[in-house]
Order: sequence, then C-alpha cells, then structure tokens
Amino acid sequence: MRLARLPIPAAVAAVLLVVAAPPAVAAEPWEGGAVSTVGKLIWDAGGGRLGLCSGAVVDAPNGSVVATAAHCVRTREQPEPADEVWFVPGYDHDRDTWRDEAWRVASFHTPDAWDVTRDPAEILPHDYAFLTLAEKDGRTVQEAHGANRLAFEPVREGDEVAALGYPAAPPYDGESLRYCAGETDVLTAQEAQQPNRGGLLLQDCDMTAGSSGGPWLRDYDAGTESGTLVAVMSVGSGDGMVVGRPFPEAARELLATAGSREP
Repeated sequence: MRLARLPIPAAVAAVLLVVAAPPAVAAEPWEGGAVSTVGKLIWDAGGGRLGLCSGAVVDAPNGSVVATAAHCVRTREQPEPADEVWFVPGYDHDRDTWRDEAWRVASFHTPDAWDVTRDPAEILPHDYAFLTLAEKDGRTVQEAHGANRLAFEPVREGDEVAALGYPAAPPYDGESLRYCAGETDVLTAQEAQQPNRGGLLLQDCDMTAGSSGGPWLRDYDAGTESGTLVAVMSVGSGDGMVVGRPFPEAARELLATAGSREP
C-alpha cells in the first residue's frame, strides 16, 4: 500500500477513502515566500540523507511548542526519535544556511495510542504530536516568531482552510513553502473507513513527502503570520486527496505537558 508519496507508516488513505478523486492540482507557492510561524523539521536520517517534515509553532505557556504529525517522530522502522531534530521557522530556500536559523528540539510528545508496534490503520487517528524546542539566545521560538492558536475537535464544516508545508518529493524540492486551500470537509462513515473518519479532507492537492505534519490553518492573519491550527497533514492518496488530522480533546493534556514552564 503506497500512499501519497508522503512517508507515512499508515499508508492506507488510498484504499480507505471512498470519495472520487479528482485530478491532482499542484500545490501553489505561498505568497510572500514563507510564514514566520510555519517551518521545516530536519534531522539526520542516516546514509547521508536528511529526514524532512513540516510543522508550526502553537501558543503555549513556555513559548516553545511546535505541532506536527506523530509519524514524523516515531515509525515502525524508527520507533524512537532521531538524536538531533531541528525546526527552521520561515524556511525559504535555506539549503546551505538553515542551521543558522534552526531551533533544536528538546523533547518529543506523541499520544500513548500512537503505538507503532500496532497495525498502522489502528493508530492513524492519533497521528499528531507536539515538540518542545530549546530556547535560543535566551528567547523562545514564540517570542522570536509568533505562534498559531490551536483548535480542538469538533472542527466546523465549511470553513476556509489552507494546508501549508514543504513538499520535497518530485515535482517539488522542499525549498519553498507550498499550500492547498479549500473548505473543511470532516470525513464521515459514508466517505471513509474507520481510520480516516473524523479527519479533514482536501481535494485537488498533490502535496508530497516533506509536507507531513504541516499546519491546516483557518483565519490566517497576514499581519501576525498566524492563524488557527485545526489539523496537521497526515496522509494522502497520491492522486489529489490529502487528509489532515485534527486534535481531539485528549490532546489538551499532551499539549500541556509539551508547553509546561517546568523543566
């Protein structure tokens, strides 16, 4: 089961989505090039390769939390996070200079239900995570770059949403922020099998590997370069459909842990 060219251990959306897939449409470049509260996750994947995902700063008491997808942190093939992971807010063609702008990830927080020893379809509804970043030069990432509000379920139907990320597999190169936009469509039993129910569907979107964990934002404010984060990029069909994973009520406790001021 290959899925969406998104490197997802739960590669199931193609067989579980039952809505008709339209032709894929290219994800558009973000006007202005980058968003200060949205960035790229980078780590050493071994063999001279870099691991890549996307994420977004979210408001937290400690000012140091990034939301992303759980499969960007733990997979069956790599059940523990990489030794060093970096978040680069506002990444924009920074292939050679990204370390200058990077913030080190100090701790990783995935739901207990994201048990990568289980069947991927069973854990897909829990594909969200929070990362706590170390401070840099005495400042938090939120102080330096701002933050998005985080919304928990239920997600309203019909709201305008933009899914942002850094797709890196062809035809993209991961060097610029891309987005797809549309109205929120919460998947029901008539539209999808159990693992994807409750997820948010966007059609006409060909996001590829690297966009995983990217924010789905509504009410974006260009002045603050932030909005309300309603989901993170989870899976895609490879032919024009992507699914975002919203945050259940149970995610509040996980966010509180990641955002605690206590060491």
